[in-house]
Amino acid sequence: MNNFLVHNEEVKKEMCAEIGVNSVEDLFKQIPEKARMQSLDLAEALSELETQRYVKSLAKKNNTDYISFLGAGCYNKFVPACISQIAQRFEFNTAYTPYQPEISQGTLQVMYEFQTMMCRLTGMDVANATVYDAATACAEAILMSVRIKKQNKVLVSNSLNPEYKKVIETYTQANSIDVEWFDEIPANTAEYSCVLVQTPNFYGEIEDIKPIETLLVVCTDVSTLSILKPVECDIMVGDIQTLGIPMSYGGPSAGFMACKEKYMRQIPGRLAGRTVDADGEQAFTLTIQTREQHIKREKATSNICSNQALIGLCATVYLSVMGEEGFKQAGYLSAKQAHKLSEKLSAKGIKTLNKNFFNEFVIEVADADKTLAKLKEHNIIGGLKLDDKKILVATTEMISDKDIDLYVSSL
Repeated sequence: MNNFLVHNEEVKKEMCAEIGVNSVEDLFKQIPEKARMQSLDLAEALSELETQRYVKSLAKKNNTDYISFLGAGCYNKFVPACISQIAQRFEFNTAYTPYQPEISQGTLQVMYEFQTMMCRLTGMDVANATVYDAATACAEAILMSVRIKKQNKVLVSNSLNPEYKKVIETYTQANSIDVEWFDEIPANTAEYSCVLVQTPNFYGEIEDIKPIETLLVVCTDVSTLSILKPVECDIMVGDIQTLGIPMSYGGPSAGFMACKEKYMRQIPGRLAGRTVDADGEQAFTLTIQTREQHIKREKATSNICSNQALIGLCATVYLSVMGEEGFKQAGYLSAKQAHKLSEKLSAKGIKTLNKNFFNEFVIEVADADKTLAKLKEHNIIGGLKLDDKKILVATTEMISDKDIDLYVSSL
């Protein structure tokens, strides 16, 4: 255990001398002083009983009784109680990493079922077993397109979620890929590896996407596919938070990636396949392995795209227990309530800026801050402020007619 003991001063000096610095402090000189924590202002130690009392007093400061009209990529959806119970079963808690299929059949089967469900929803041929989130999925789809087309220029819609755009900028800058942002798809796209469009976009608008001359990458909220027809494309990506995953202050979530069969050897992440074992029985295993942990790092399609197995499991359980009709009903209610709210706001003189939307839209008000503050007085989180006069509003099946009436009457 000696290797795990705290280093004494003599050992620290020896290590610093070996790497050519005078002190440990020299290692941190490149970090600006204002960005560094000078000391830890820690209270005196508490007993377990005292700690519980203190934590409970902090928890009481949280107000969880708000009606939420927030969206912008994270939505307050109905989560059946059975999801967490099933996900916590020992068969999943004790499942070993799927590198050894003989002792991880449960995990592999869940991956396979998730992939199958994603293919059915998106209309694509192949889906992976999740990536970190939608932002990662968008960035990985761009890298995937560049590998396929061998062109280092891509087109990305300005109406993409701003958080996704930031991640794309990080990925592409590091890979020397030129990103051009557009409001409308240009007539000539042949010189680009791909065109990436989000529909419904960040502002809730359902995009009208015309045929293009290169690869089309579509980012979507998978729950909208309960009602909307999937866009015909080459690669489809998005987030699965709306599939039975609580908002949880913004995470964790997971992203999905799906593509046409001819591109399956370029899709990053894990892929589970179904086969038969030595006894002729059904068996599951990882296949077409393109992750850095499976093959040589330099041959990997991505070196940073782990999958979110637990979130994928929850999404699989959600789709299973909701069924096709339940999934459609949740989508229908989400859209119905959004249009009902928009109509009632319009009757009150508050304009909706969208032409075509599913469950999310932008309203124009005299003062966004005052409007949201007024709604908060009635325990309503009224949406996301976009600028001084615009608010992004979202509804889900969790919003009742009474909630809508309260929203309108509070303004």
